[in-house]
Amino acid sequence: MAKFSSSLHLTPDEIDVLMREESRVRIATRGPEHEINLTPMTFGWASGKVYIFGRGQKVVNLRRNGTATVLLDIGQQWRDLKGIMMRGDAQVLETIEDENADKALKAAQENLGEKHNLKEDGVIIPYTPTASGKSRRWIVFTPRKIVSWNNENLK
Repeated sequence: MAKFSSSLHLTPDEIDVLMREESRVRIATRGPEHEINLTPMTFGWASGKVYIFGRGQKVVNLRRNGTATVLLDIGQQWRDLKGIMMRGDAQVLETIEDENADKALKAAQENLGEKHNLKEDGVIIPYTPTASGKSRRWIVFTPRKIVSWNNENLK
């Protein structure tokens, strides 16, 4: 992979702000024939991890192979582009017990509630679906490598 100039990188604080404020990422998983399955998803951010409540092929793929890539990018014009690409490992929380054992899930659910403006009497309501059916599950993505860029820093 090509190296980005360090002047283009987002700081850890800038990454944290984007991940807390932006509501959509794309997650790439490997399908049964090793094809890439790329899907836009809403997500929560907590403790340096991405939390996605998903279903279907993503969950099936991650059960088979937990390696994934998550991409967040914003901006309309080339000079305005900012992005964060994370390579890492995803875990499917298979049971309500698994969900309860994850110490950061509640904070991620609150982050999702805030991103989607879920409120009751002005108070944020966490987004709290839970494991159901064959594949409706929380996915916890833990980054191993993060590459970021901010084209505003191009000179």
